[in-house]
Formats: sequence, structure tokens, C-alpha cells
Amino acid sequence: MMFAGVIALGQFSPGPDMVLLTRTALAQGRSAGWWMSAGIASGLCVHATVAVFGMAYLMGLKGWATESLRWVAAAYLAYLGFRLLLAGMSAGSKEKPQEAERSARNQSAYVRGLLCNLLNPKVAIIFAAVVTEFVSGDDRPVWWAPALWLIIVLQGLGLWMLYVWLLQFPPVRSGYQRATPWFDAAFGVGLLALGLLIVMGSGPV
Repeated sequence: MMFAGVIALGQFSPGPDMVLLTRTALAQGRSAGWWMSAGIASGLCVHATVAVFGMAYLMGLKGWATESLRWVAAAYLAYLGFRLLLAGMSAGSKEKPQEAERSARNQSAYVRGLLCNLLNPKVAIIFAAVVTEFVSGDDRPVWWAPALWLIIVLQGLGLWMLYVWLLQFPPVRSGYQRATPWFDAAFGVGLLALGLLIVMGSGPV
């Protein structure tokens, strides 16, 4: 289906979701990566609802709400970027029990994935632009709009979880572990740059 292909390309274009998920899956493992994928998919539920069910114009308004969201998103990415830069320079070990630590990581990964996707206004705007071509016309069946919504959310969840799984191959993980501080610094700079691009109005999804 053409719609699924276009949406897949849009979701996998380099952007905050991919940068953050790549680092989380490499640093914290498959479980945290999958939880972050679930958080991203939860954000997609909101963006897909806005795009498919006729509220996309709200995100296209050039008023204070859109500008505020842009600055909040940029600030959040800057916060994550600075944290990664600091993580690259620190080497402390934690004392928490393993199960509690894993649970806290998973919850944090879900929330970070949700906020990273939800605070990016570009997602809703691009979805709206794509969806408009597929919902226009009076001859669409009643199940058409819900089907588009499901494609966006389920395809996003499936592809991101597959991406996390691919990142778990030993050569990829071992390469990351050998150069963790450098990778963390690079991911941190990447998130800071994406935050700057969002403020400038030209950031990717």
C-alpha cells in the first residue's frame, strides 16, 4: 500500500526519535529500547488522531501555541543532549537492586520516547500533509480513516521494535561498548543540533 510506504519513510527519516532510540537500545539493551518504542508509538497515537480525524489544522496555525510547543520541544531535546554529554564524561556505578533498576529504566525509557515524539510538532504537520491526500473525497468507506490510523501506529511500533532488535547484534553492541563515551557525546551533540533546527523551523521528524 502506497500510504504505508510513504509513512514508513517519514517515520524512519533521521530525527529526534531515531537518535534517542538508537542510543537507548545500545546503552540499555533490548527491553529499554522496546519500552521506548512503545512510548514513541503512544505519541504516534496522538499525532495520528490529529492528522487522520481532521484536527491537523490546529498544528498548522502560526499562533503562540505552535511556537510554544516548538520551544518546549527544543528545550527538551537540549536537556537530553546535555545529559548524554555529561554521561559520556561520568563513570559512576549504581547501587540499586538489578530488578528495581531495570524497572526504573524501562519506565524512564517509555516516558522519554513518549515526550520526544509528542513534543515534535513536525510529526503532526508532516502526517497531516501525507494523510490529506488519502482521506480526501466522498467515496471513502467508513473504515478508511480508522485503517489509516492503525497503519500509522502499528507500523511505527513494529518498525521501531524491529530496529531495536537489529541493534542488539553482538558486533553492534560490542562496538558501542568499546567507545561508549564517544558515542554518547555524538548522540548528545546530535540532539542539541536537532533542538536548534526545530527552533529554526527546519528540523526533521
